[in-house]
Amino acid sequence: MNILSQAPELMSSTERVVLLDVRWKLGGPPGREEYLAGHIPGAVFVELEAELSALGEPQDGRHPLPSVESLQAAARRWGIRDGDGVVAYDDNGGLAAARAWWLLRWAGFDDVRLLDGGLAAWVAAGGVLETDDVVPEPGDVTLEGGRLETIDVDGAAAYAGVLLDARAAERYAGEVEPIDPKAGHIPGAVSAPTTDNLADDGRFLPATELRRRFEALGVRDGGEVAAYCGSGVTAAHEVAALAIAGFDAALYPGSWSQWSNLDDRPVATGAAP
Repeated sequence: MNILSQAPELMSSTERVVLLDVRWKLGGPPGREEYLAGHIPGAVFVELEAELSALGEPQDGRHPLPSVESLQAAARRWGIRDGDGVVAYDDNGGLAAARAWWLLRWAGFDDVRLLDGGLAAWVAAGGVLETDDVVPEPGDVTLEGGRLETIDVDGAAAYAGVLLDARAAERYAGEVEPIDPKAGHIPGAVSAPTTDNLADDGRFLPATELRRRFEALGVRDGGEVAAYCGSGVTAAHEVAALAIAGFDAALYPGSWSQWSNLDDRPVATGAAP
């Protein structure tokens, strides 16, 4: 599975590539202003909360998966055609862009990659930025859901494999909780902060280092592994890192935002599972 695209090779590529700018931060406004201040030439802005998630009740989680129909409509607005290549990026190590990567894979679109290092890597490689608002010709891509494994709240409760919590360690431990109604983690889950998948320059660690990291957390070839985070966004980044390391992983889309809104779900605190 080809997961990462490097800035120099993207610059020299002659294939048709649809570029998705997925800048978003928790609690912040959509990243359109940052996009208009400078983006990779030809990139289309993707609004994560409007196009990569659905509306729902708190008990559904903060960012439920969109319907296949709405995702397909968005992908066509982005200009994606059947047979295209797609590269998604952001300005934060791929933590938001991975949501687009995962959703398109989930919907059966295979040729989608993350720009390793994001916008900073593009600039560091000598890439120019543009400030127009790109509106491409509509695409014709056909999507269908269910191509990647997911688990629901009951599946997370009874998970027999390694359940990774991709949030910051202090949120996992219950020391702080900036947004959800309860602090702590799903009992039995293992702390695996997504940021530890990245080097200081925002690029993914090499596959061998990622593999050692996940093996140290109990992940094994042939074993089951799933990831969750606050609302299913950065957990997609964990799934991508696991794939780079050679492990297929499931995603719990509802994540902690769903779990913590359900009164009957137990909560664990502290640094241990």
